[in-house]
Amino acid sequence: MTPVDPKLFGELATRAKQQLRTRMKALRSAHPDTPLAERSARIVERVANLPEFTAARGIALFWPLLEQKEVDVRPLDALARAAQKRVYYPGFAESSSGALFSELRLTSAPEELAVRAHRFLEPPPAAAAAARGEVDLVVVPALAAALSGHRLGFGIGFYDSLLPDFRPPARAVIVVYDFQLLAELPVMPHDVACDLVVSDARTVE
Repeated sequence: MTPVDPKLFGELATRAKQQLRTRMKALRSAHPDTPLAERSARIVERVANLPEFTAARGIALFWPLLEQKEVDVRPLDALARAAQKRVYYPGFAESSSGALFSELRLTSAPEELAVRAHRFLEPPPAAAAAARGEVDLVVVPALAAALSGHRLGFGIGFYDSLLPDFRPPARAVIVVYDFQLLAELPVMPHDVACDLVVSDARTVE
């Protein structure tokens, strides 16, 4: 059997991911808002009932892109703060060389989040950045997720570069609507698998 050329494999996987992103964006956009809100509420309840959420002292969330119908996990912020947990949100920072890198920053309230240099809401650049061991659970968005724990994002590699900085000991949970949960996804060597996938219908370890 002739071995597959790694460069060709990478090109095919990249093309497959791009096509799948287009399809999954269209699929999510086609769903009405009210049923998605109900699905989001079930996802929030499932995440809040995870042993990992209950035990966590520090939790990293994301502020959903509601115009793109991402899972609305905003209620988890209030639940975490009510339980006296530290709440972190992702953001981009710039190194001394000018290169961008992803990090998690501590917040005292969701009102601190704002659209800064990028398209999603981030904490203030001066907010304290989390170190390994300070975050116990990372909640991760996706356009699609596989039963293996791999995810399909927007293609910028934000979480693929971020998660290795905190796992272990942190656990990462992907939140998706159940129609976004697929048997498998195209996977590249740099793709990072998460520990759990939570949909409105099931939890996959």
